[in-house]
Amino acid sequence: VQLQASGGGLVQAGGSLRLSCAVSGLTTSDNVMNWFRQAPGKEREFVAGIRWREGSKRYADSVKGRFTISRDSAKYTVYLQMNGLKPEDTAVYYCASSSTVIDSTVGITTWGQGTQVTVSS
Repeated sequence: VQLQASGGGLVQAGGSLRLSCAVSGLTTSDNVMNWFRQAPGKEREFVAGIRWREGSKRYADSVKGRFTISRDSAKYTVYLQMNGLKPEDTAVYYCASSSTVIDSTVGITTWGQGTQVTVSS
């Protein structure tokens, strides 16, 4: 599978952005699509995940109620709608595939390239 993330940018606190991840070459082992983020000097952390076929979702506590993950199976695209952005959401955001539901980098099978999100105060 190949993953291509886009949609990052600079936004003021309280604003919104929508990230997209184009998926190609999907295989039967790519059951879950995830978003991770990595801020400068910090470890890469789980943000949200969605089961590709059934659509069930999981979120990190830090983004619950503000971020929404979704997928468009016909367009082979995964989205991350980010509302109520905070300066602490500033990071490089990555999409990634896994065969099972995860909440860490362990189990990731493919990483996409990152897209920078910067939230100004």
